[in-house]
Amino acid sequence: MFELFKQDVRRWIVPSQINDDAPVSLGLIVKLLFRHMPLRAMAWFRFGCWCKQQRIPYFPGFAQRQIYSRYGLEILVGADIGGGLYVAHPVGVVISPERIGRNCSIIAAVTIGMRNTWDFPDIGDNVFIGAGARVLGEIKIGDGAVIGANAVVISDVPSGATAVGVPARITRIKGVPVEPISA
Repeated sequence: MFELFKQDVRRWIVPSQINDDAPVSLGLIVKLLFRHMPLRAMAWFRFGCWCKQQRIPYFPGFAQRQIYSRYGLEILVGADIGGGLYVAHPVGVVISPERIGRNCSIIAAVTIGMRNTWDFPDIGDNVFIGAGARVLGEIKIGDGAVIGANAVVISDVPSGATAVGVPARITRIKGVPVEPISA
């Protein structure tokens, strides 16, 4: 839990303000928690996950209620989410994945969840999800994918691809433009 939270904290370090190679110290964590409300939501999330892993009763639910009531973020405590999760603007964001890899960036008003059945997205490492995007159903978002603002993704997105539109279409793969492919 603490290592995952340190990875979350690293995503909030601004290189011009703090030496990027500096260790994540308690002082730095406190400074960043004071400055960044979304990071406080991640602290509650990681705490709730830790309590759930340790089978400490009541605290996971308490943490989940705190995250929602204080920060407007709906995130399932105990979800399989790698370190380095960056949620820029948590109000109105719903995160209910099968799995999210490391260093995922979620901007604002994003929904990650089920579509018609109780099946959820599997999101790889280093994925960027733009403001207002919807990632729905039993789909796979590959490593390094970019989901554009307000895109509605209802099918797989390969690694390194960019998906935009409603419904989302693949417009680039590893930076190279392609004829739009339904995503």
